Amino acid sequence: MEKYGDSCIASIVPEKKLDISEYELKCQDILDDDEIRYAALLDESGMILAGGEKPGMTIRLSEEQLQSVCRELASRVSKRKKFDDELGHVKYSASRREHVVIMSFPIFDKVIMLVAESNVNIDRLAFRVISKLGRQWGEFVGE
Repeated sequence: MEKYGDSCIASIVPEKKLDISEYELKCQDILDDDEIRYAALLDESGMILAGGEKPGMTIRLSEEQLQSVCRELASRVSKRKKFDDELGHVKYSASRREHVVIMSFPIFDKVIMLVAESNVNIDRLAFRVISKLGRQWGEFVGE
């Protein structure tokens, strides 16, 4: 999949910008976790902006299937936002499948997508990922 490189991309909040090179580093840091196979920053359409597969690991999807999963995940994250006023902001979402766990962490109009081992403790992994995203993650989700 094509990436946007090291440019800054404006988010929904006009005064905020995401530094894509910073998220490249954050994705690499997240990939250091033994239970994670894939970590990427996606835009609102599901295009990969930073990150990718852990070297030597497979996420069990072809390139075409990965693109489809990224588009669908970005769409689901966007659709969940319509309930933010009533239910609060989504901190993360997870889908446990037979072979992998897929997780999403919304950041403004972007999302961090992870693919992890199927036996992972989802809440513990989410805590580790949120810790790696840093203090500013709370600002992204309205804390």
